[in-house]
Amino acid sequence: MTGTARTPRTMNAPRTFNAPVGPRTPAPGRDGTGSVMRSLPVLGSTIAYRELGEGDPIVFLHGNPTSSHLWRHVMPAVGRGRRLAPDLIGMGESGKPAIGYTFADHARHLDAWFDALGLDDVVLVGHDWGGALAFDWAARHPGRVRGIAFTEAIVKPMTWEEFPEGGRELFRAIKTDGVGESMMLDDNAFLRAGLPATAATLTEQDRAAYLRPYPTRESRLPLLRWARSMPLGGEPADVVARVEAFGRWLAASAEVPKLLLGFRPGPGTMWTEETLAWCAENIAALEIVRREEVAGHHTPEDQPEVVAAAVREWMSGQGW
Repeated sequence: MTGTARTPRTMNAPRTFNAPVGPRTPAPGRDGTGSVMRSLPVLGSTIAYRELGEGDPIVFLHGNPTSSHLWRHVMPAVGRGRRLAPDLIGMGESGKPAIGYTFADHARHLDAWFDALGLDDVVLVGHDWGGALAFDWAARHPGRVRGIAFTEAIVKPMTWEEFPEGGRELFRAIKTDGVGESMMLDDNAFLRAGLPATAATLTEQDRAAYLRPYPTRESRLPLLRWARSMPLGGEPADVVARVEAFGRWLAASAEVPKLLLGFRPGPGTMWTEETLAWCAENIAALEIVRREEVAGHHTPEDQPEVVAAAVREWMSGQGW
């Protein structure tokens, strides 16, 4: 295990930094940002992923309803390491096998992808469900993780009252039989309405890139299953148990440095002050960086260079 543990920072003393963000630096690549899309056979299907650079692995994990496209500007701006960002199974350009798309299904396919690439001593960077999958993978593979950075991630089960008020009725509807299918499968609500509303900087080209993998009702099933997996009010029980398990690891893993990156709340922000305070009190070796820039829930879309600069400076502070 490399890196040194740090004393957790409290919400009363968050750190800010003035590291130069710098311009986006496109380089030759499929989407003009330098990364190349590849595909790997995994458990009878395929995992697509973008890759950039060489050296120690840094893995970027997206959430719902995005893909590795979320990290297109973050990866080059980090500026070091072998940067990899998979499309979760059923999402982006990855295969869409006939599975349940449970948290366990996603974790199993992600495990196989890590193993196929032989990734060890990994720095994980997670957003939304990608953060939860990063915590889960690290908790089950503690000897293979170097550190974890996360933003707007699922960190613990919540009561309905803890969940941000603006999203309660939305998620109640999604979790209702029949209503959720109409919203997510028929209307494609998360991508057509939700994503633009919570990532205001999206161009039409980027919206098209996110929409392209989901042309049919059946192809949108992973989006519905992810939304229904949100651990609210004790349900679904299997996801609550999984989140509680990695929560115990987060509290005990003082040997693994962690970075929480927050912004001034923008559209759809999921984290509340209470959630951030909980992280400060319950996650070992946690460094908290709070930025004054505004970002909605999809922070890597709204502030990619700031996300990259925070990750880059945090890694430098660890001597990586």
